[in-house]
Amino acid sequence: MQSATRREIIALGLTTAAIAAGSGLGSLGRVAAQQRLTQRDLLQFDTLGDVTLLYMADVHGQLVPLHLRESPINLAIDELKALSPDAAIKEFLARYNIPTDGPTAHALTAEDFAELAKVYGRLGGLDRAAAVIKAVRAERGEDKVLLLDGGDTLQGSLGAHRTKGQDMVDCFKLLRPGAMTCHWEFTYGEQRVNELKQTLGYPLLALNVRDTEWQEPVFEPYRIFEKGGTKIAVLGQAFPFTTVSNPAWLVPNWSFGIREDDIRINVERVRREGAEVVVLLSHNGFAIDRKLAGRVRGIDVILTAHSHDPLPEPVRVGNTLLIAAGSYGKFVARLDLDVRGGAIKDFRFRLIPLFADAIAPDPEVKATIERVRSPFATELARVVGRTDSLLYRRGQFDGPFDDVICAALMQERDAEIGLSPGFWWGTTVIPGSSITIEDIYNVTAITYPEACRRSITGEQIKQMLEEAADSVFNPDPYYRQGGDMIRCGGLRYTINVGKPSGDRISRLSLARTGEPIDQSKSYVVSSWACGTQGVEGPPVWEVLENYIRSKGVVRAPTQSAVTVATD
Repeated sequence: MQSATRREIIALGLTTAAIAAGSGLGSLGRVAAQQRLTQRDLLQFDTLGDVTLLYMADVHGQLVPLHLRESPINLAIDELKALSPDAAIKEFLARYNIPTDGPTAHALTAEDFAELAKVYGRLGGLDRAAAVIKAVRAERGEDKVLLLDGGDTLQGSLGAHRTKGQDMVDCFKLLRPGAMTCHWEFTYGEQRVNELKQTLGYPLLALNVRDTEWQEPVFEPYRIFEKGGTKIAVLGQAFPFTTVSNPAWLVPNWSFGIREDDIRINVERVRREGAEVVVLLSHNGFAIDRKLAGRVRGIDVILTAHSHDPLPEPVRVGNTLLIAAGSYGKFVARLDLDVRGGAIKDFRFRLIPLFADAIAPDPEVKATIERVRSPFATELARVVGRTDSLLYRRGQFDGPFDDVICAALMQERDAEIGLSPGFWWGTTVIPGSSITIEDIYNVTAITYPEACRRSITGEQIKQMLEEAADSVFNPDPYYRQGGDMIRCGGLRYTINVGKPSGDRISRLSLARTGEPIDQSKSYVVSSWACGTQGVEGPPVWEVLENYIRSKGVVRAPTQSAVTVATD
């Protein structure tokens, strides 16, 4: 079977080199790209069997097309390998035989991102996703298609924050998903999650969430659907570390975990109920799901989310297929299954990139998006400053947008050191662009946004970094809670990811003076997303807005504050 990536390359047949030859990568190049990237080409697919699974995940409150630079370190390659970003990108492109200067490279990687963005424009937009989903349903027939949502859908933007996820519910429900699971949705609190669950119109599945008093299930563990004459069981797996990575006081009566035994019990139960295909709709993250697939039998497909990986082909572990559909609505994953005799005999896959200029938006969803954004339209468009740098979040150790946030924390909160959490969510701003309020909220919109200021010792700083490093680089995926390293402003350090827990961080020093961090000395530190109930401080988006306005034009550091040691 020809790989999805090669079919896409054949279908699109477009490289930036070819465009440059005729147009110099200017506005004509953009027009040429739009003419060559068509909805028909993007949807080209050799159908198989009688079941089609469509999948989206980690949309993070985004309703309109956007720029999103992918992380150069893709967890599906080797999440503990000490690769430079350039080496990691090259390895990914080589593994999947992707040309370095084409639309596939731009959609899937950080390769030459700012320049390729000028050619191919933005991706995503829920109205574009709706158009693609409706086209697949029209092609296959309603009775053969099941759309599933991997969670982290209702958080991550100004609109989602102000409406507590309702704007996303109003729009996403029009896509008619069969089910969803959750992570950041839980940060709205127990009461709001229960309210949202009632308005979805489809089930919220999470077999691994229990109430803390009686240890009873809080949510429906699974739902069985019939598509194409096949019984498909969908088991929900919410983010297992919610009360560790996010404040436990937001959901004080609920407990979380990977809970392998619960997964096994439910797999066996749905098989007894006649399920021919078992799907785990999981927000564990790719590394955890890859390990779990080798330990829990009977799962046919894991739709994995949380780590934001866009994978052009499934990863097979034993008899289980792992599907990763990227984030921010940039892709719709399509998996066709040939199911006979109660088993999957064959499959065919396509990760469909939603190039916004190539796909006609669905009118109904477009109108709803405009309606839910209208109360905030003026505020979203307000320009605060400009950037000379490519501003993005993803990177294992630092990222330019977080560098700017750290600088803002130090200046606006009068601190020696600024710390920003290694969240995986956050959109990208192209060099030379205006920075708007929408851009600021796209990297800060959380329910515990206070920028706190406190004095902590050098020993506490090192301990904090060591704990973060263990969460990111623990050799056992079941102990990785997701996210990248804490971002540091005013601080430099060396990390050796191959060292044991508690011994990975060394050579801490103040960036301004080069003075080594004294374990016994106290330093003034400002951070956000502190997680402590009742913490005082202005919201981080206000701190960031004031800083950007004071600068006019922001520039991120060109050198990393982190040295990666491999000895």
